[in-house]
Formats: sequence, structure tokens, C-alpha cells
Amino acid sequence: MDESAVLLSFADRMLWISALVAAPILIASLAIGLVIGLVQAATSVNEQTLTFVPKLGAVAFVMVVLGASMMALVGDFMHDIFYEIAKIGG
Repeated sequence: MDESAVLLSFADRMLWISALVAAPILIASLAIGLVIGLVQAATSVNEQTLTFVPKLGAVAFVMVVLGASMMALVGDFMHDIFYEIAKIGG
């Protein structure tokens, strides 16, 4: 395969892996923010710092639960990149 095609393939995979790694964290933060926003709207409590601690806890929980699989995705991708760099350079 042509070197430019390999680079474009890696760029495409990089975007997908970035989305897969970031999505669980962003979705958890969005869900917690939405729930707390609804509670704040219902109770008329408009405190900015009220959303920070639950979002932080949700992000930490997601990182604990899914952090190993996220790092495995990134590690496998880096292994493939370094293999292709060695193949092109050698």
C-alpha cells in the first residue's frame, strides 16, 4: 500500500479512537449536567458550583471503570503506528 494511503488510514483511525476514548467521559458529564440542570430549574437553585462535584465524581467513576479499555485502545493504536514507522523507515 502507498505510504500516503497508510497515513490517511492512520489519521482516520486516530479520529475514531479519539472519539471512542472521549465519548464515555463526555456522555457521563453531559448526563449528570442535564440531571442537575433539571433539578436546579425545578428548585430555582442557581448555583454554579453545584454541578462541578457530581460531574467530577462521574468522570472519575468512568475513568476507573473504563480507563483500562481506553488505554488498551490507545496502546494498540500506538503499537500499530510504531510498527508502520519502523516498516517505512527500514
